[in-house]
Amino acid sequence: MNKSISSFSLKIVFIISTLFLVQCSQSKDEAIIKVEIDICKRGAPIEKYIYGQFIEHLGKCIYGGIWAEMIEDRKFYYPVTWEFDPYGTDDDPFWSTGPYPYLKSSPWQVIGDQNTVTMDNTNSFTGDHTPIISSSERSRKFGIRQGGLGLVKGNKYEGRIIISGDESVLPIILRLVSRAGEIIEYEQTEINSDYTSYPMSFTSSFDCDSTTIEIFSEGKGKFGIGTLSLMPSNNIHGWRADVVELMRELNAPVYRWPGGNFVSGYNWKDGIGDRDKRPPRKNPAWKGVEHNDVGIHEYMELMEILDAEPFIAVNTGLGTVEEVAEEIEYCNGSPETTMGKLRAENGHKEPYKVKWWAVGNEMYGEWQLGHMPLSDYVKKHNDMAGAIWQKDPEAQLIAVGAVGEWSETMLSQSSDYMNLLSEHIYVKELDDIQDHTLQLKNDINRVAAAHRDYRKKIINLSGKDIRIAMDEWNYWYGDYIYGELGVRYHHKDALGVAIGLHEYFRNSDIFFMANYAQTVNVIGCIKTTPIHSGFDATGLPLKLYRNQFGSIPVFIEEKYEDLDIAAALNTSMDKITISFVNINQEPTTINLDLGETSILPEGRQWMIQNNDPEAYNVPGEEPSIKIQESEVLLSQDGLNIPGYAILLVEFNILK
Repeated sequence: MNKSISSFSLKIVFIISTLFLVQCSQSKDEAIIKVEIDICKRGAPIEKYIYGQFIEHLGKCIYGGIWAEMIEDRKFYYPVTWEFDPYGTDDDPFWSTGPYPYLKSSPWQVIGDQNTVTMDNTNSFTGDHTPIISSSERSRKFGIRQGGLGLVKGNKYEGRIIISGDESVLPIILRLVSRAGEIIEYEQTEINSDYTSYPMSFTSSFDCDSTTIEIFSEGKGKFGIGTLSLMPSNNIHGWRADVVELMRELNAPVYRWPGGNFVSGYNWKDGIGDRDKRPPRKNPAWKGVEHNDVGIHEYMELMEILDAEPFIAVNTGLGTVEEVAEEIEYCNGSPETTMGKLRAENGHKEPYKVKWWAVGNEMYGEWQLGHMPLSDYVKKHNDMAGAIWQKDPEAQLIAVGAVGEWSETMLSQSSDYMNLLSEHIYVKELDDIQDHTLQLKNDINRVAAAHRDYRKKIINLSGKDIRIAMDEWNYWYGDYIYGELGVRYHHKDALGVAIGLHEYFRNSDIFFMANYAQTVNVIGCIKTTPIHSGFDATGLPLKLYRNQFGSIPVFIEEKYEDLDIAAALNTSMDKITISFVNINQEPTTINLDLGETSILPEGRQWMIQNNDPEAYNVPGEEPSIKIQESEVLLSQDGLNIPGYAILLVEFNILK
């Protein structure tokens, strides 16, 4: 390519007469659109926190998702009481892959005579009770089993079992059985009268996504199982390596945790100390059990692994001011403080220096534990905020908001006790594809418009810049395929998320943070099975924009039917990224006019496209929706945007 072409100015004159001629040279189904971009018209910088994420103790987001533990109810929250035929058909729960929808209680089942298992509630290892397994004249084998474990041939696994009992029961057999009857067996040949932890490890000799683990004896006497644990050996401080790798690709700068509705009934002290001794609890807001394997220390380790900032929500529902103040001191206090000393004893001497704190979650909702009238909550919020700042004056506080009376009142009466105000949006499925994809954009714009109005009319906001943390936003509809709230996302949802990001960029002066809800399985952008993981459709635009889109938005004033466009410069002002979302099945061609700005025509492009808006990805299978990267050459023929496509292009600016 000669020098004159490589440095041409992209100023393409567009008039009606030539439009007709150009259209004739294109496919009859193709439209031509002229897009004018003036890079001198810029918005406030896009905060990196717009690409935040949210993980909650709910469904298979953490347990069964990011956390690598393979054993369900490993601390025996539920009593083990059920007997069944281990040689049943494929429909038998013995081969279940979970989440045990037909069980009213434990995922563990009795091997042999049901009367061989009793629950000891006077000398339990942790929680309310511990299973004691005794020999019986009616059963040669006595023990318990659980199905649904995923093993990969050649992979290494490690864990531990904590047991006590009579030497006469030895050996205790730990056996893993595939659906095809393949067996891995380990013998435990030691036992004490006190609960003692014994390690175990093995390399799998088979592939099976629904393996059963059996723990049994053929001796005489009795033994108790305090708890056990089994994880892939490549876990990263307890986190599942393949899921962590996808989260690294997502590159989110901040993660909100531990909830969500969950936090309003959560006692953070249940999640510290010896992991095996932490008590299991009923999830206070959702179904299932909170194992308390993941608490502050594990969450902070995950943030370090991901190079992300922590964003911790505190319990303003059933929690007290004193409990919240202790939590702040535990995380950020020096080792000389009472809680800081306890943190050091639990393995982390230096303060965590957590900056972002959500003061409660959705306290406006009647579904929220500890819900109270707004007038009462304002006082509780202010007391909470004051107590937090007394422990850490540098803490950045995100208050509970909801457009309307709640947000107006919080901004009027609590603006001195917050740094940001939270808002949440969820949208459902609409039949029309165009309407469906525009929902998030419309709601984001609605919230932004409301807050611009608050800034004008609320006197207490004068001189303040309290911006929005949209710390939950997403589509929410469809069947729960991946556990509780584990919906599947489609290409049409990816288009909508991309357009939603565009709307955040257009309102970068008022949105400081946004947290996609949630990261894994639960309305998540990453989905998992026991042995596979992958990006769902909505994860792809989140990953693409976070890693490739610029940070200084450039205004595009004109709006185009069925085409949403956003543009931004990088911080050094030598590159421009332009993104297009075509929500029509027909392709279109773009002619760019950058005025006096010249760019090199050779650039890079990234595309997410599928002709079927209902297309979706399945973990472990070749993805139907993916990011395709390639070179792009911009010519006077324009830039082609396929139907149902997200196209992001990047060009170097000539100085």
